[in-house]
Amino acid sequence: MAHDYDDQEGGGRNNDGKHISRRHALECMLWAGTGVLWTVSGGVPKSLSLLGRAEAATAASSFTFLQISDSHVGFDKAANPNALGTLQEAITKVKAIPNKPAFMLHTGDITHLSKPAEFDNAAQVIGTSGLNVHYVPGEHDLLDDDQGKAYLDRYGKNTNGAGWYSFDQNGVHFIGLVNVVNLKAGGLGLLGPAQLAWLADDVKGLSGSTPIVVFAHIPLWTISKDWGWGTDDAEQALSHLKRFGSVTVLNGHIHQLMQKVEGTLTFHTARSTAFPQPAPGTAPSPGPMVVPADQLRSVLGIRDVVYTQGQELLAVTDESLAQS
Repeated sequence: MAHDYDDQEGGGRNNDGKHISRRHALECMLWAGTGVLWTVSGGVPKSLSLLGRAEAATAASSFTFLQISDSHVGFDKAANPNALGTLQEAITKVKAIPNKPAFMLHTGDITHLSKPAEFDNAAQVIGTSGLNVHYVPGEHDLLDDDQGKAYLDRYGKNTNGAGWYSFDQNGVHFIGLVNVVNLKAGGLGLLGPAQLAWLADDVKGLSGSTPIVVFAHIPLWTISKDWGWGTDDAEQALSHLKRFGSVTVLNGHIHQLMQKVEGTLTFHTARSTAFPQPAPGTAPSPGPMVVPADQLRSVLGIRDVVYTQGQELLAVTDESLAQS
C-alpha cells in the first residue's frame, strides 16, 4: 500500500512516468505493513536492495539513528492491553541492530496520561537500549496539572520554551519542535510565534548545503484537517527551511506510515509502539484501532535512518514488531 501526497491537502499520484527529480514528488515505497529501505541518489529513488554492493556497504557503515514514537505507556485498552510490553519488544529489536545507531529520537506520546509512574516505566525500558535519546513531547505527555511540567522536569534541560531545541551530529543539524501545547481535541497543532522566531534564528547562520532533520509529534503537513492531523502554522516554519538542499521531517501522532515530498523537503510519519489508528477517511474519527491479536505487531514498529555525508544518501527502514 503506497501513500503519495503531492500537495498540502492530499493531492494525487504521479503516474506519468516522467523522470523524478529532487524537486518533484517521490512515491513512497511502502507495501502492506512493511517498510522498504530506500535511498535518494542524484535525486532518483532506489531501493537499497537494488544498489550495487559498494553502495550498499557504504550505507551499512554510515551514520545512523533511530526513531520510535507514540509509546503510550499506561495504555491498557482493547487495542493493546500491554503497551509497555510492546515498547519492551521494540527496544529488544533496537538492541539487536548489528551496527549500533548514534542515538534515538522519540517523537512524542511517551506516556498515555502523563503520570509519574508512566514516565518512570518508559524511562526504565527505553534506558535499556543503551542509546542517548532525544525527546519531543506529544499531547499525552502534557496532561499533568501543570500542563507539561512533568515532561520538562525530565526532558527539558537545555531546551527552550515548551521544550524545543537543536543539536548537530555528523554534519547534520537536528531540530526538535513542539506543536502540542494547548492542543484542542481534534484541533491542529501549533508552534506559535516564540518558537517560530527561535527557529528562524537557529538556522539563519547555516549553509544551505547543511542537511536538516526536523522532528516533532504532530505532522508538519496536513494529512487530515478534520482529524487535527497537521500543524496550523507549519508553512511559516517550513519557509525557513526551503533554502536547504536536504530537509527530512519526522513525525508521529497518526500511528501509521505516510510520506510526502515537497521540493527538497521529505516528510515521514511513524508507526506507534503501542496501537494503530485508522487511515484518514476510513473511520468516523481517529483513535485506538483494534486489530486481531496476531496482527497487532505487524502494525507497530521502529524506524532506522541512514545518512552518508557527501553522497546525498538518506535511507529509511520502517520495521514492524512482527517476527520476521
